[in-house]
Amino acid sequence: MRVWLKRIGYSIIALLGLLLIFISISFTNHWIQLKQESALLVPPGTMVHVNNHQMHVYTEGAGSRTLVFMSGGGTSAPVLDFKALYTRLSDQYKVAVVEKAGYGFSETAKVSRDIDTILEETRTALTLAGQQPPYVLFPHSMSGIEALYWAQMFPDEVEAIIGLDPAVPEVYEEYPLPSPGTMALTGLGARIGITRFFPGIVDSSAAIQQKHLSSQEEELYRALFYKSTQTSNMNDEVKMIRDNAAKVLEHGVPDVPMYFFGSSGEEVPVQNWKAVLKNYIASVKRGEILILPGGHYIHNEAPDRIAEESKRFIEQLQ
Repeated sequence: MRVWLKRIGYSIIALLGLLLIFISISFTNHWIQLKQESALLVPPGTMVHVNNHQMHVYTEGAGSRTLVFMSGGGTSAPVLDFKALYTRLSDQYKVAVVEKAGYGFSETAKVSRDIDTILEETRTALTLAGQQPPYVLFPHSMSGIEALYWAQMFPDEVEAIIGLDPAVPEVYEEYPLPSPGTMALTGLGARIGITRFFPGIVDSSAAIQQKHLSSQEEELYRALFYKSTQTSNMNDEVKMIRDNAAKVLEHGVPDVPMYFFGSSGEEVPVQNWKAVLKNYIASVKRGEILILPGGHYIHNEAPDRIAEESKRFIEQLQ
């Protein structure tokens, strides 16, 4: 029996040793790759200092209205993720893509991810980048909560909300959130570079799958993915999302025109995703919804249709 226990003990020690070796190799490789990829990470927009950290705001186009693109939770490269859509709108409007803390070219920072802090940082970043309200907000997924809160707290700053498969507060009543342990483990895996052994993860990103990026932009997308996957800021947003959604729910439906572009809901872990969006928009005084076939990153799957409909909707605004 003692011999058997010793063998088990040696096996465990050997496995732990192999695991430590693998982690060391993975981290070293990741560190080397990050150093090489750093040359690619030149922000195309403006870096602004907000709340003791750097945020990136990308702008292009011209026009009397400014469209603000707000990324979904965990989107590593917002500027590239939204490119297919905003390039179809910047011929008529100014567009701005705000990258929150821990996203894209922005710094990962020790800042609270309560909805008031997130909103204030977004508003401040835009102002420092030379943009002024009112805005037409284009939130994707989780940032739908932030856009609704913006319209609730500062109605004079929001002319309309055009949601890209946006989350509304009711979604998070049944949304299955990952456990803190799971997020910590997968976040650690990203930080030590284990994601690099599974290139299919980044290559499955909608912007790459739909062929909206050049080869150089795809390379940059991958570099941003490995730099900013499951950052602490992204994980903290998930931890606080139910509290943030509850706060938005308390304030009711904001009185602002809205147009939601919804997906089939197959990529979202909520069974009645489409019904929730339809029910919400039905309570909006000037609300429209269009369900399109395709995945959750609907702006990459149907950018032409969304751009066409968005222009029609915006031009009807008073």
